[in-house]
Amino acid sequence: MVGQLDGKVALITGASSGIGKAAALKLGREGAKIALIDVKEENARSVKDLIEESGGTALIHECDIAKPEDVAQSFQEVAKAWGKIDIVFANAGINGVIAPIEDLAPKDWDETINTNLRGTFLTVKYAIPLLKENGGSIIITSSINGNRIYKNFGMSAYSTSKIGQTGFGKMAALELAQYKIRVNIICPGAIETNIGKNTFPQKDDLEKIKIPVEYPEGNQPLEEQAGKPEQVADLVFFLASDLSSHITGTEVYIDGAESLL
Repeated sequence: MVGQLDGKVALITGASSGIGKAAALKLGREGAKIALIDVKEENARSVKDLIEESGGTALIHECDIAKPEDVAQSFQEVAKAWGKIDIVFANAGINGVIAPIEDLAPKDWDETINTNLRGTFLTVKYAIPLLKENGGSIIITSSINGNRIYKNFGMSAYSTSKIGQTGFGKMAALELAQYKIRVNIICPGAIETNIGKNTFPQKDDLEKIKIPVEYPEGNQPLEEQAGKPEQVADLVFFLASDLSSHITGTEVYIDGAESLL
């Protein structure tokens, strides 16, 4: 069967697990060639194997998205291999250190901002020359944190990076519309991923700033549980495909109504 992305080339950052992995598998099943971009090549090998086992095509490129030379080289390698890029999913990110503002070290602030916000800027920047040739779709993974909710105490750096991604995505959408490049931002709530590996809460310090937040019947009204990466991947597919051809500069919340409480 021919997929809706047959003949397309997609580049995905943070592609080895969670939302990135689910999106890679989904877009691959729909016919796209997938460039798996991750900070460690070995992390993405199993994803590449799964794509190829299902009849798809994938390559891996090791990249620290906060480093311009790494990001530029990733795009160059994909262009060399397949001649173009149609879809860019700027998904890589970390929670980073979670601490009160007065206790948050400047280096920890910088690490979160550089990975999440600078990394998104670099991914979009180096995608533009390739996307300008035929147009395409950029999808940015932001969050409900910083856009709709502010109750996750200690996540000031993370939330700042996430609302920054949304503002940057809207600016990019308007600037790039003349090239038929669409830019949209997804804002997940709680999703079953392993981002906890890049989360470093300072638990003792957090107690002094917490304000109690109570929910009468749980905090995810729609399904009463965290979302699945595959559900987010379905949204990424929609925004990557021609099904969303008239949608740009839009943030889409995917959180089971969590952020409406």
